[in-house]
Amino acid sequence: MEYDLTEGATYEDIKAVLLNCLAEDVINCYSLEVFDLAKSVLIGEKLTEKTVQLLDEDDYVLQQVTSKKREEADKEAEFSDRQLAVIKAMEKVFEHCQREGIKFVGYSDELVAYPAKCESIEQASEYCLEVHTSQTYKGA
Repeated sequence: MEYDLTEGATYEDIKAVLLNCLAEDVINCYSLEVFDLAKSVLIGEKLTEKTVQLLDEDDYVLQQVTSKKREEADKEAEFSDRQLAVIKAMEKVFEHCQREGIKFVGYSDELVAYPAKCESIEQASEYCLEVHTSQTYKGA
């Protein structure tokens, strides 16, 4: 089932929805502020197996987060918290490059990261993460 959080939803409103939803349910947000607040509820209340996503006006998923216990996350071939932090830091570097007039050229249409511990490219494709380069990376 899907639940939509309205603009102006409070911490307690979001907490009530998250506590009542099942693991397979999805909570939709239509503003970055509500999405960030929902993430803080997940962290603050230590809720696991909950999915929150930020949607645009066409219901396209812009961001998504699913909470889980560290033991569960470590068993999968996904990025660790530290690896995700490094990728976010790299995205910030690309923002600075854009401001300073630096661009990058590559031989594909996008920059993609995947966990090095993936044994094959077929497995890696499931966990690929597109790096937002702030329009500083352009395929040749």
